[in-house]
Amino acid sequence: MNRHHDPNPFDEGEEEETVNPFSKGAGATGRVPAASRPVGFGKSHDATVDIPLDTMNDSSKKQRELADWEADLRRKEMDIKRREEAIAKSGVQVDDKNWPPFFPIIHHDIANEIPIHAQKLQYLAFASWLGIVLCLVFNVIAVIVCWIKGGGVKIFFLAAIYALLGCPISYVLWYRPLYRAMRTDSALKFGWFFLFYLIHIGFCIFAAIAPPIVFHGKSLTGVLAAIDVISDSLLAGIFYFVGFGLFCLESLLSLWVLQKIYLYFRGNK
Repeated sequence: MNRHHDPNPFDEGEEEETVNPFSKGAGATGRVPAASRPVGFGKSHDATVDIPLDTMNDSSKKQRELADWEADLRRKEMDIKRREEAIAKSGVQVDDKNWPPFFPIIHHDIANEIPIHAQKLQYLAFASWLGIVLCLVFNVIAVIVCWIKGGGVKIFFLAAIYALLGCPISYVLWYRPLYRAMRTDSALKFGWFFLFYLIHIGFCIFAAIAPPIVFHGKSLTGVLAAIDVISDSLLAGIFYFVGFGLFCLESLLSLWVLQKIYLYFRGNK
């Protein structure tokens, strides 16, 4: 008998035939090679998508930081709102600096804070304050001219002191009290204004005369100083006479403002 065709008792089964996917009979066998099977649809060939844990941790961390930042911002807003409400309830008015517009140093808003019937007087008083500022600044300029012409440096330092002290002191002592008196109709602030405004008028009259007492005579551009200076320098004398005219105008304007405000105060009593 021919034993070449006997099955091998140690073989587990017939070897699978190699199927060529491109052969005509490949479809008849009903088997598709593993390499050509679709990946991702079978349980044994599903692809695993790995998402790094670091990315997820960073995203959740950023979300927590954003939530903390928003909560902190809300707390700050609520704190500011509570402070504003407390200030409003206490009656304390917060005045923002808004004048002059190019470099705000004081609060000034006549059109919105002063009653309409008192705005004209307040503008006149403001013109009076600007007038004394102009007088003191021009006084420094005139004294500088006199100093250059041989008047000495002492008068320059005195004129500079008048300007540096006079401008802010006049605002604090009489203009701001008048502004608040007009806004709140406070008799106490009106009294404060009248007291220091009389001192202001006295200084303007004194400066317009410039007698050589108390202050060094040539440190103020009064008429006596102008007569003395013009004999030494015509140019300096002209500046001094202009300064004398400014102090005279300021004195007259201040007297007029004092009269108007006094009548207004008496009418409101």
